[in-house]
Amino acid sequence: MAAGGGADGALPELGRYIVARPIYNEVNFQEENERRLVVPKTLRERVQKTCSCSKKKAIQVTKTLLPILEWLPKYRVKEWLLSDVISGISTGLVATLQGLAYALLVGVPIGYGLYSAFFPILPYFFLGTSRHISVGPFPVVSLMVGSVVLSMAPDENFRVLSSNLTGLNKTLIDTDARDAQRVLISSTVSFLVGIIQLLFGVFQIGFIVRYLADPLVGGFTTAAAFQVLVSQLKIVLNVPTANYNGVLSIIYTLIEIFQNIAKTNIADLIAGLLTIFICMVVKEINDRFKHKIPVPIPIEVIVTIVATGISYGADLEKKYNAGIVKHIPSGFLPPINPAVGMFGDIIASSFSIAIVAYAIAVSVGKVYATKYDYAIDGNQEFIAFGISNIFSGAFSCFAATTALSRTAVQESTGGKTQVAGIISAAIVLIAIVALGKLLEPLQKSVLAAVVIANLKGMFMQIGDVPRLWRQSKADAMIWVFTCIASIILGLDLGLLAGLVFALLTVVLRVVEPEGVKILRFSSPIFYANIDGLRSSLKSTVGFDAMRVYNKRLKALRKIQKLIKKGKLKATKNGIISDFGTANEAFEPDEDPEDPEELDIPTKEVEIQVDWNSELPVKVNVPKVPFHSLIFDFGAVSFLDVVAVRVMKTVSQFHCRHSNNKYSHQHLWKSTLEHCAFFDDKIKTEIFFLTVHDAVLHIQNQIMHRDIQDPIFEKVGTQTQFCFYSFTSNSLKPDLYEAPEFHLQKERFSLALLPSASDILIPLDLRSLCT
Repeated sequence: MAAGGGADGALPELGRYIVARPIYNEVNFQEENERRLVVPKTLRERVQKTCSCSKKKAIQVTKTLLPILEWLPKYRVKEWLLSDVISGISTGLVATLQGLAYALLVGVPIGYGLYSAFFPILPYFFLGTSRHISVGPFPVVSLMVGSVVLSMAPDENFRVLSSNLTGLNKTLIDTDARDAQRVLISSTVSFLVGIIQLLFGVFQIGFIVRYLADPLVGGFTTAAAFQVLVSQLKIVLNVPTANYNGVLSIIYTLIEIFQNIAKTNIADLIAGLLTIFICMVVKEINDRFKHKIPVPIPIEVIVTIVATGISYGADLEKKYNAGIVKHIPSGFLPPINPAVGMFGDIIASSFSIAIVAYAIAVSVGKVYATKYDYAIDGNQEFIAFGISNIFSGAFSCFAATTALSRTAVQESTGGKTQVAGIISAAIVLIAIVALGKLLEPLQKSVLAAVVIANLKGMFMQIGDVPRLWRQSKADAMIWVFTCIASIILGLDLGLLAGLVFALLTVVLRVVEPEGVKILRFSSPIFYANIDGLRSSLKSTVGFDAMRVYNKRLKALRKIQKLIKKGKLKATKNGIISDFGTANEAFEPDEDPEDPEELDIPTKEVEIQVDWNSELPVKVNVPKVPFHSLIFDFGAVSFLDVVAVRVMKTVSQFHCRHSNNKYSHQHLWKSTLEHCAFFDDKIKTEIFFLTVHDAVLHIQNQIMHRDIQDPIFEKVGTQTQFCFYSFTSNSLKPDLYEAPEFHLQKERFSLALLPSASDILIPLDLRSLCT
């Protein structure tokens, strides 16, 4: 409710919002709100609803699977066609050059880059939901595929002995066999990447990319840009180096480049440096004057045509031993079967490539979807790219996603829909069928320079680090750690290390109050993971609870004996030792697993023991580093019979000498009722609707307890007791009728957890032993 009006007719204060409601547990909430009777549907009704299909539903499902049916009938030919044609031609020219260049990253013959720039576009035209992204190779993904290719088909595997006229044997590399094997590996990786992406889309798990935070992606792509730079540097210099892969591969490559720097081909170096300089200058002009230039200058195409002409006219290969493309096949190759036997060796790398490729494509797609006010379907994008990679993998292509620069060209030149993508594919098709031979004199250093020039945007991400440091030091550390790890360990391991580090920073940013442990479980609890729940509980507390429990009982037994003999006195303020007599309890401690009966006899006296201070008996009781343990089961959707049985066993320990506090979800509370979970000790009053309700109830109970310090525990002949809070935030409004319920829901959302330092919940150690 809003704050009331002020005195003397003053306007009401609208800058504050005050809410108040009772503390709800399961019982008093049901007493105050009438619960609706929900009649569950029969199996037949559920099957009929699932299998029924109306005309409207069939059309909707078809449009979801084939998004082209949604936008193509609405295509504005007069307004959009010319823009799409201009955009498609510009994008196609850039895609042709980038396809050739990125083939160098994969380690396959350059002509296969043209195939990779053509085939993935075709399925995406029918299945994709983005209207602006340009589908095809991307340097980061290409380098990740190349790392797999080079690790599985290094040059060393294809060395052969050759005899010359002098009779001396010389070791050569069978390039034909090597290239054929590398093409097979890259296409198999593409095929498996497509299968993984398709499965992710079918099972609706596009949410997985949420774990790739922006700082993580920024650090990873910057590291990948550095890896790409090093891999292309040796091509610009045209120096001989081995193909390294894995941990520290970038270091080994740099060392060998500098060791062979004297062998640099000057013609290739000059061509590469000029290409980098010209491309970066013109790209800067395109960026600064994009509002004045109707179409960005296709500098890569211009430079490539000029460089090809110079190389052909000056005969750079023969006169200066320049490295040129040499051979680009014309036409198409027949489809090939993937090497299924390799799946086991490439599954981990393919998984990483599938996630990274999808994350890049969807991130770029969402930027333009937001700009032009339409929606991107994440799961459908998984399906679209999955089928695209499966299809293109059958035609000897390497994995596809989208390129930032190529997509920018397609959008900035006026592209409205994926019709521009199909036209760009037609331009690549022309290059494959007719123009490929004309590019054979082109120097490889020019293609490598084109790749390097397109890395500018990724290197500029380094400027994000100071901003991140000012905004969030943890995010800045994620960026830096992921970047360094990806450079040192390689892209696959670096991405995994960055992901683990990012998740750890999330855990570390959850500040636990001193003396309190909070455990939250976010999955169903059933027979397969109930043991994991118990083991995670033990690992979280960080000590052997059974040993602590046994030691405390042993100490209590000795204290009781000394009290009976009059050598110790028990008061409400603690235990007082009689200094005038010898303490017989100071004797060597027995084995931790002492089989002696640990049960304490009938209650005779109530005492207080501080287990974290020195005891009046010589029993080595391990220190417990916290005093409170809170469970949050708000995200648990169901429990099965096995889990209920285990939870009941645990709860019986909790409830033996205490009033325990739980709050489980309504969705599975009926399961507990049917499984006889409740009894005279475990009652429905221990269920609370929210964490806030449970904490407030605990605070109220503690305020009325006659205990001065929560570290002290009333023991005597009884064992230590506890409060537990098993909480749920899943109040189902459709199950209740109450006129003020909408206000209550709002209050729930405004009910913040109070200072955790006020949460004092003594711990029953026996719960950790089950």
